[in-house]
Amino acid sequence: MSRKQLCTVPMESDAKPVFGTGTPGLLEMRRLLLGDRQEYYRRTLERFDEVTFIKLFGNKVVLFLTPAGAQAVAMNLDKALANGPAWGTFIGLGFRRGILLLDFDEHRLHRSVMQGAFSSPNLKGYLQEMQPMLAERVVNLSAGQVRLGHCFKAISLSMAMEVFVGVKLPRAETDRIIKAFMDCLASVGAFVRYPIPGGQWARAIAARKELEEFFFRLIPQKRATETPDLFSVLCHARSEHGDMFSDEDVVNHMIFVLFAAHDTSTVTLTTMAYYLARYPEWQERARARALSLPAELAYEHLGEMIELEWVMKEALRLNPPVPWLARQAVKDTEVNGYYIPAGTMVMAPTTAIHSNPRVWHDPYRFDPERFSPERAEDKCHRFAWMPFGGGVHKCIGLYFAQMEIKTILHHLLRNFEWSVLEDYRWKLEPRSLGDPVDGLLSQLRRRSAAQ
Repeated sequence: MSRKQLCTVPMESDAKPVFGTGTPGLLEMRRLLLGDRQEYYRRTLERFDEVTFIKLFGNKVVLFLTPAGAQAVAMNLDKALANGPAWGTFIGLGFRRGILLLDFDEHRLHRSVMQGAFSSPNLKGYLQEMQPMLAERVVNLSAGQVRLGHCFKAISLSMAMEVFVGVKLPRAETDRIIKAFMDCLASVGAFVRYPIPGGQWARAIAARKELEEFFFRLIPQKRATETPDLFSVLCHARSEHGDMFSDEDVVNHMIFVLFAAHDTSTVTLTTMAYYLARYPEWQERARARALSLPAELAYEHLGEMIELEWVMKEALRLNPPVPWLARQAVKDTEVNGYYIPAGTMVMAPTTAIHSNPRVWHDPYRFDPERFSPERAEDKCHRFAWMPFGGGVHKCIGLYFAQMEIKTILHHLLRNFEWSVLEDYRWKLEPRSLGDPVDGLLSQLRRRSAAQ
């Protein structure tokens, strides 16, 4: 396969050129978006040292494959890289003007308003509010053959609706909202980006409209009364100059936050459940810790869940829900010593960095103890483990997500045991953030009170 140069480096620049493959853009897109992500990046890492470029949706995209490259992309020290144009290519149709797609002063303003909703006092309040809700939903799961990924998705979205939106929906309505989010997300991998009736693009447009109508209907009552949920907070928040979010701003943020709050958590929960089923010794270790703690967790107990913490980190390493850091150069710049011309998209693929053998020992093996204090493989570089991104766009709800994940698994471990067939190996749906195609078909067995 031939190697091609991204562009000619200006004579006055000391930056290095970026080389990539001669693979046609459409073929490369199919491999990246519709194939096995881990296998794609394994081959890329074997062929290239720390950086390469490909063509994606007609754009030239530079891939940084090391933690140092990811750090340079995330920190964006000369303010030459913008989130909105890059992420808009992937999720702009369904999640336009979410906090991830804003940049610079506008992003700083919107984030400062939203940050208060995820302060430590509010997190403790969320835990107290969602604890009985999550416990009830987990305890009421039906034993037998179940699709655990689907169960997690329903639990997580219904919880997010109650805690963030302040409403309780019937199951049919919850299912309808889940489908709308999934239709919006499915547009990420659409090759035909035109609203052909019945196509992915048309379904995403309809789904976005459905979500907007749902939230706009609730705006008047949220404007009228202040309540603790995020929806109400955004409706009443004011900037230091007294400006308020418009109705459109509030709806844009709620659609994005609800998507991020439930979908990424669901992928992580499902990945943890998959590996805990395949490695029952780790399920027992995590269960022993869960049984040593009270059934109803206090905020302080979250830090004691050591085994579950390691399993969660390893799950996020092996199947990161956010597939990459993505930016677009708004001017000619240099990233980690490489010349990047204006208009070029740059990405730091999370999966590539999480499976780089120069960073991780035996990177394709499930090994939660790599996060133990004695080994601490993730500490070799601040961007060696980066499931929540980094820099000013680092996930605003990461601590809430970890709190939710630990709480759900705590109750599942105390009340159930689960397994998969001995030869079962899941297959991930490439158009999703990392969901298994079959929803993680598992055997769930209720534990007796005496166990």
